[in-house]
Formats: sequence, structure tokens, C-alpha cells
Amino acid sequence: MTATIISGKQVSEEIRSSIAGEVKDLAANGVVPGLAVVLVGEDPASQVYVRNKEKACHDLGYYSEVHRLPAETSQEDLLALVDKLNHQDSIDGILVQLPLPVHIDEKAVINAIAVGKDVDGFHPVNVGNLVIGDDSLLPCTPAGVIELIKRAGISLSGKHAVVIGRSNIVGKPVSLLLQRENATVTMCHSRTKNMAEIARQADVLVVAIGRANYIDASYVKPGAVVIDVGMNRLENGKLAGDVDFESVKEVSGPITPVPGGVGPMTITMLMQNTLIAAKRHHGLA
Repeated sequence: MTATIISGKQVSEEIRSSIAGEVKDLAANGVVPGLAVVLVGEDPASQVYVRNKEKACHDLGYYSEVHRLPAETSQEDLLALVDKLNHQDSIDGILVQLPLPVHIDEKAVINAIAVGKDVDGFHPVNVGNLVIGDDSLLPCTPAGVIELIKRAGISLSGKHAVVIGRSNIVGKPVSLLLQRENATVTMCHSRTKNMAEIARQADVLVVAIGRANYIDASYVKPGAVVIDVGMNRLENGKLAGDVDFESVKEVSGPITPVPGGVGPMTITMLMQNTLIAAKRHHGLA
């Protein structure tokens, strides 16, 4: 039996349609959400991401600035740009594309972004508010994962969720958001023993480890929801997730594909965060 596909592309389009309606309402009040993206260096993947963010802003009617800086840009100059954007009234959200060149301290740059403009949700204050359950701008990919699950009509309350991967960008925050939805959460990582045995107990399995096709059907309880956050480029140029989709779909319940699953949600949730930040900035939320 082949599993139901959770289409991130479809859900993303639904959310963007809702955002577009809100942007029109804001425009009637003279407010245009503004996003500034800063790219340092020539990382090919980062350039693709930045172009996609720029296009999303254009499609939704946002004001957009993209600052492309050479790889040798000093940390001092980058921090000066962030400070300028912090005080720029037309900018509601600031995103500094990671990774940064090795001579720049990522933590220092993230900490320098104004909390209210931190649309990546990486500032320690936003992370702290996420941990204690207070209102905050949420990290985009984890927020997209929860949105996909909920919009697929799946209740998380009382379910056992297993998260494989403990990164600050996905694993840790998604585990907190799952708990916020009243799931019972188990975290697995590279040092976990009997990982397959633990994973097979999951009603909802979220995988974010950065290893192509690593999780096969032996890790999955029949009928379990499987969310694949992985995005890996194979030698043949094709994209693959962390889940062996062909194997797992034969035993799982609803499952996200790669591409077309979690991927489209990340930029959409960034647009959502920018909209929220704009409304707060202008006293409309």
C-alpha cells in the first residue's frame, strides 16, 4: 500500500494566497512589508535561496532589498550594515544568509539583528521565548513542519513524535514546537543507541540529519506520519531527502516527498514571519 503524499507545494500556495490577501489589506493602510536579505560571498546554494526569497517578495508585493557582499567583507562592515537595517523604517525583517565566511562570527551577527526583525527566528531572545512557550518569531523550517502536519488534518496531541537530528536550526526547535502541540517527543541523534527501535515507536517521525536516503522502512512503524526535512544533492545531480522515500512509502502513513515537501514551506514561513513583523512594527498586531 502506497502512502498519502503531503504536498508542501500545495500547502505553501494556500498560505501564500492568504498572505497576499493580508498584504492588500495592509497596503490600504499604507503599510508594505519589507524584507532585507544579506548574502556574503558566492556560495552557490545560498545564491539560489536568496533568489527564491527575492522572487517570493516580488510575487507577494513585499518591499525587498538584497545586499550582496563580497566574501572578504569584514565582520565590522557586516555588523554596520545590520545596524543600519535595524534602524531602517522600510525594513520589517532582516535575514543574513548562512553559512557566512569563516572569518565572520555567525553568533555575533545573529545577536546583532533586532529581535523584532529576526525573521529567521535565530536570535537568542526568540529562541528563549520558543523554549518557554512565549510568543516569538519562529524558525522557518520547523514552523513549516508543524504547519504541514496540521494542514494535513493530523492531530499531534498525545502522539509520540520522534525527531532524528538535534541541530539548532531544525531538530531542537521542531521538538519544542511538537511539545507545544502536546506531542510526547523523543530526540535521537548520532550517539543514540537502538535508533531504529526507537523510531519504530513513533506515530510521527521527523528526520533532519543531512544524510541522503538514510532512514529506510526498518525505522518506520506501519501508518506513521513521516516528515523528511533533508535536502541532499546526489552525484547524479538529483535531490534526495534523508528518508529512503521508495522504501518508506510502502509502510508509512502520510509522508512528505523531496523535493516538494518541507522545502517550499521554509520560504513561505519566512514570508509569514515578515508579515507578522510588519504588523507588529506598525502597531497592527
